[in-house]
Amino acid sequence: MAKRDTEIEAVEEVPVEAEVATVGQRLRAAREEKGLSLEDLAAQTRIPQRHLESIERADWEALPAPTYTTGFAKSYASAVGLDRMEIGDQLRAEMGGQRFTANAIETFEPADPRRTMPKSVVFGTIIGLIVIVALMSWLSQRSLEPPEEASETAAPATAQAPVPTPAAPQQAAPAVAGQPVVLTASEPVWLQVSEKGGATLFSGMLQAGQTFAVPATATAPVLKTGKPEALQAKVGNQTAPPVGPAATTVNNVSLLPADLMKGGAAPTVTPGTANTAAQ
Repeated sequence: MAKRDTEIEAVEEVPVEAEVATVGQRLRAAREEKGLSLEDLAAQTRIPQRHLESIERADWEALPAPTYTTGFAKSYASAVGLDRMEIGDQLRAEMGGQRFTANAIETFEPADPRRTMPKSVVFGTIIGLIVIVALMSWLSQRSLEPPEEASETAAPATAQAPVPTPAAPQQAAPAVAGQPVVLTASEPVWLQVSEKGGATLFSGMLQAGQTFAVPATATAPVLKTGKPEALQAKVGNQTAPPVGPAATTVNNVSLLPADLMKGGAAPTVTPGTANTAAQ
């Protein structure tokens, strides 16, 4: 009996071979040791988070082709401080060269969609480029147009250019027609305003600064004065030319607005000596 007990004890002392950690377990342990989450690792390596989870679980069917899976595992290992080549060799041994049918043609995609350009920006850029190209084409076509069109349009304008010179003064009359006429004395002056060949509207002296407004009902008012240089005539807000030369007696100076703005209508001028006698 003693001999049999000894044999049993010897069998129990045979060391049991320790279980080797898988690639996923080693990567996960290294990640947790560094205090990184799967989201942090996905942002750092730009590997989709679901692929990192599948590598840790050894879920090969959820991963892309072995080549991509091995590359993902090596990047994972570099991020957590493990040997890239060792992790790659162990992963290939675990996968055993198997082929995956579900995700065999899956391509790499960025882990963080926020780092990609928004679709609205892409579409806006494309539309802006189209508008710029269209505008440049339009400007280019305009620059290539023959100059004959410009000369044809300029010809009628040149033909219509000559305008009779008397037309401009004739258009001045309606601009002042109906405007009030006011005479202002710059120094004492005698004057007489009357209807041409009719009743007297005013006759007397105006002191410096005094004014006389020609009645709006007057049909053909005329002016007579011995000191035309002492009078200033205004038609509305416009100052009319002098009513006559200085040191002369003027008679029958038309006070109609249009006539005043043209410099009076054929006034009768008497030399200055006669002016003094008349006063």
